[in-house]
Amino acid sequence: MSQNESNRKEPTTARTAGKLALLAVGMFGFGYALVPLYDKFCEITGIGGRTGDAVAEVVDAGDSDRTIQVHFDSNVNTALDWEFKPLEKFMDIQPGRMYETAYIAHNRSDRTLVAQAVPSVAPGQASLYFNKTECFCFEQQLLAPGESREMPVRFYVDDQLPGKIDLITLSYIIYKNEDATEQASVGP
Repeated sequence: MSQNESNRKEPTTARTAGKLALLAVGMFGFGYALVPLYDKFCEITGIGGRTGDAVAEVVDAGDSDRTIQVHFDSNVNTALDWEFKPLEKFMDIQPGRMYETAYIAHNRSDRTLVAQAVPSVAPGQASLYFNKTECFCFEQQLLAPGESREMPVRFYVDDQLPGKIDLITLSYIIYKNEDATEQASVGP
């Protein structure tokens, strides 16, 4: 190889290494930015139970002229041998007032199971105005074989909810937590 060819390859190698280093930094930055982007996406769409920030003050003012229907839905992951359903399918509410309902879970298996519920709110825009102050979805649920439990949900819908929304669906899917179930089976 001649001296001329060797000189031409060195800058190309250096440029390629520089481009690869920039690519690596760019990928790290993108990965770092994904967490807040995903959080914002979930907040906007209501996926993963991310709903508007709960207000610490007591909510009871209410818009007495406006009524919204809330539909309660439930789904069980196939790996979990539970029955899981809302006590009521629909509730008519007034924005700005506190409400309570419950879901009931029944462990149909012959062993202790631990599960976690993940909520979502539809339409996505309503998730910004739907606030849960108490929810079984905040913690894992442990049920012994054959055990049933009523699990409450306290919520309110902000009275700033856009007027075009008159139906909100609060849906839960409940999953088996394999690690916690194994720990519950072994005991302390």
